[in-house]
Amino acid sequence: MNICIFGDSITWGAVDHDKGGWAERLKTYFMERQEGVNLYNLGVDDNTSDDLLKRFDVEASAREAALIVFAIGTNDSQYIKTTDNPRVSLEKFENNIFELVKQAKKFTNKILFVSPTRVDESKTMPIPWDTVRYYDNENIKKYSDLLKKFCNEERLTYVDIQNLLDTEDLYDGLHPFPQGHQKIFEIMKEAVKKLQTNS
Repeated sequence: MNICIFGDSITWGAVDHDKGGWAERLKTYFMERQEGVNLYNLGVDDNTSDDLLKRFDVEASAREAALIVFAIGTNDSQYIKTTDNPRVSLEKFENNIFELVKQAKKFTNKILFVSPTRVDESKTMPIPWDTVRYYDNENIKKYSDLLKKFCNEERLTYVDIQNLLDTEDLYDGLHPFPQGHQKIFEIMKEAVKKLQTNS
């Protein structure tokens, strides 16, 4: 089974110098078990759902995806200066998610969404590397709630990790330390294994 995980810098494993992030930990887990599972970490730094739509079909097709994980939405919720100026509006985000699922179903019905995680607002309003860009938890929750509602309506697996991480798990207010990635890995391991075995 080929598992493809699509996401952003948290999926990619930014700042986890120990094991490369939660998706890489999941890849190692399956490799060690030698069960014929190939896991591809397709997280790309700074990606939004707009960015993901541009590359999804080609990348999923090239890897013959049989189980697809979407970990997207945090960067969509990021806003420039004011909350009414998000990188991707809620309406556009919903349309993008709908289109991603439509494309994903060409490959598989095993589709899983992961919620965004909370941030440490003392470090993300604004973010230190770009002083006009902000992340806040109230706004992130709007995108998480939309994802949850969408997955319930479409009968897709939704993994809610919004409140999983504490502020001490976050390196820069956004990206997890290794222990934060480990927490996500433990949750995702069980969720992916359950979806993997479901007929």
